[in-house]
Amino acid sequence: MTTATVNPVNNDGLNPVTTQTWTNGRHMVRCVKVIQETWDVRTFCFMAEQPVMFFFKPGQFVTLELEIEGVQVMRSYTISSSPSVPYSFSVTIKRVPGGQVSNWMHDNIEEGMMIPVHGPVGVFNCMDFPSDKVLLLSGGVGITPVMSMARWFFDTNAEVDMVFAHSARTPKDIIFRGELEHMCSRISNFELALICEKYDIGESWSGYRGYLNHTMLEMIAPDFMDREVFCCGPTPYMRAVKRLLEEAGFDMTRYHEESFGETPAEDVENAVESAEQAQEDLEALDNSDLITVEFTQTGKATKIAPGETVHAAAAKLGLHIPKACGMGICGTCKLPKTSGDVEMTHNGGITDEDVAEGFILTCCSVPQSDVTIDF
Repeated sequence: MTTATVNPVNNDGLNPVTTQTWTNGRHMVRCVKVIQETWDVRTFCFMAEQPVMFFFKPGQFVTLELEIEGVQVMRSYTISSSPSVPYSFSVTIKRVPGGQVSNWMHDNIEEGMMIPVHGPVGVFNCMDFPSDKVLLLSGGVGITPVMSMARWFFDTNAEVDMVFAHSARTPKDIIFRGELEHMCSRISNFELALICEKYDIGESWSGYRGYLNHTMLEMIAPDFMDREVFCCGPTPYMRAVKRLLEEAGFDMTRYHEESFGETPAEDVENAVESAEQAQEDLEALDNSDLITVEFTQTGKATKIAPGETVHAAAAKLGLHIPKACGMGICGTCKLPKTSGDVEMTHNGGITDEDVAEGFILTCCSVPQSDVTIDF
């Protein structure tokens, strides 16, 4: 963290305020509040023991470092709060059937608990893609990053024309419904459309029903072709939205999406199969084609086939480099590279400053020569 001094407007008995500001890295935070948003969704609010201003770009995320049944587990969650409330940040998490981390969070995180958090990072945010007209599209718990954006625009009185369209399974599943309706009632530059797939017996619902389609989008935002679009939700939802916009001839350079969730079991199985295949490929290669990856702190080294990552090399040696995404998003697996060249294809999990200082994300860095890593 860095220390910032905020100078007073005048010297009439006012002292400068000195506080710390958030920087990408590992920090200890304390849970100060747990809010039940819906029957299966909770918001967890965190603060630092000493005052810290949690500045971030609305839409970015953090990675929680947890210990579950004696095993370190990393999981990334989008920040649902706004940096306009700077001394705390919140993540909003839905219970997922079979979800290791989401269910553990619901069952175990209480006020007063301390946990490590990494971040903030992420290229999906509204500050890097400024526009005076935005369309915020979300499905289910994917509402969290676009809610952070809406809160930011609302709190800062931004001159941004917002249309917020959220899709939920039923009315009882609408996250932040009360706050969204409040925002819509308070300012003229906020239009809200809530879409429910169905509603249960005894429930009343007068909003949109079914799934978002072109006709519905034309009714919600007739000028959607002129807006910057930010979309987040389950993969099928985002795939459908993307297809809808492409078929309409939308300029897809103005479309931005994000997705997070528990790692499906089949992904783990695929990872195991990939590792086994990589070992077979390695044995079939000539020794001169192999690349050496050395980890200086542990004094261990191994050879890998071209195309394998630094993280894969560590795994072969039994070295555990924490990671949460495996796609260069979360930034958890960042380590300093002391020599050699790598090709790194990341998704916003590392800053240009970190790269300039020699850091890499091991999950998405493929050695192009023999390399040494400080680990």
